[in-house]
Amino acid sequence: MSTENNKDQTTKTPENETQDHEATVEKESEKKEPSSVNFDNDDTTDAHDDKDTELQKLKDSLMRAVAETENLRKRSQKQIEDANKYGITSFARDMLNISDNLHRALETISPEDRKDQKIDNLMTGVEMTEKMLLQAFEKVGIRKVTPKGEKFDHNFHQAMVEVPHDELETGTVVEVFQDGYIIHDRLLRPAMVSVAKNDNSNSNDKPQKLDTTA
Repeated sequence: MSTENNKDQTTKTPENETQDHEATVEKESEKKEPSSVNFDNDDTTDAHDDKDTELQKLKDSLMRAVAETENLRKRSQKQIEDANKYGITSFARDMLNISDNLHRALETISPEDRKDQKIDNLMTGVEMTEKMLLQAFEKVGIRKVTPKGEKFDHNFHQAMVEVPHDELETGTVVEVFQDGYIIHDRLLRPAMVSVAKNDNSNSNDKPQKLDTTA
């Protein structure tokens, strides 16, 4: 009996104890591995969500950039169109003075004076020059405004004086002192006019002065 006890004590050496301890550690490690795998899966899911969020941000930024580019293209196109239409505004105003002077020259010569052949030839040349100038105006979108007998329009006319009148309605243009001009859809120079004032008229229209800035 004592011999068997001695054998048991002999088999439980330090080496055996070390092996038993290592075996126990390995079992505990195997138990912990599943939780480690789950942790890795959580990290992968979070990383995927982060990528989706980043991708959505990039898409939003791209859409905003495309929209801004399109708006810039439209603004640039509008500026180019305006430059083509109205770039000659200042030059056109200067040319209006030449047209006015030609017209005044024609008005100063009476039919009696034109009986003189030399004067008549000179005035014919002036008439042709004025006609060609007006045709050149039309080619670039400049048109004359001659509103005599029309209703006063503050968008295109400038009232210089009110004239008592029994036949015309209040607000009707009686006389044009200076022709007006428009360039495309913008005012180049308002027509300077006199406007009828009829005390018997029921019209409430009142002439207004116009801002001539084009």
